[in-house]
Amino acid sequence: MRRRACLIAVLSAACLAGCGISPTGPVPAGVPASGLRQPGSVSYQAQLYFVSPYGVQAVARHARIPVGPQQALDLLLEGPDAAERARGLITEVPPMYGQLVAKAGEGAVDLYLPVPVAKTTGGGPGLTQIICTAANAQVPGGKQPPDVDVRVHEKGIETIWTVRCNAAGNVVPVPEPAPSKG
Repeated sequence: MRRRACLIAVLSAACLAGCGISPTGPVPAGVPASGLRQPGSVSYQAQLYFVSPYGVQAVARHARIPVGPQQALDLLLEGPDAAERARGLITEVPPMYGQLVAKAGEGAVDLYLPVPVAKTTGGGPGLTQIICTAANAQVPGGKQPPDVDVRVHEKGIETIWTVRCNAAGNVVPVPEPAPSKG
């Protein structure tokens, strides 16, 4: 019994010794952690779409206020920042600052292009960037992508076409509602 008590005491002392770690004071280890919000604080993000070697890719940017479609498109038109360029992201959106207009409606965005799509350079990727960026901004009515309709208005063309941005960042047409049988 004595032997057992002695063995338990020796094992306990070894465990309490900290496995050979000597006691030290605080050791500097770099800057404090960041990225976590303080309790009660609010953080907003703008989701922008840029082109990577693998296709169109979403990028989140921090914002101080909720970002509507026009603000998101203005950020998109500034192009990728230094960190995004370092990751190989580029833009295929032609320069059109002040000419590209987005108006948020109830669960939808009206997008006014300054030129017809057929005359834009960059084609599909640039248009996808614009549509998906507008669709992923904050719109009234509480709809979230992929349920946000983007109604595209081309300058000089009367036809308005409606599309959505799906979860994969692809632009898909919204099917016309079937005519009711009466």
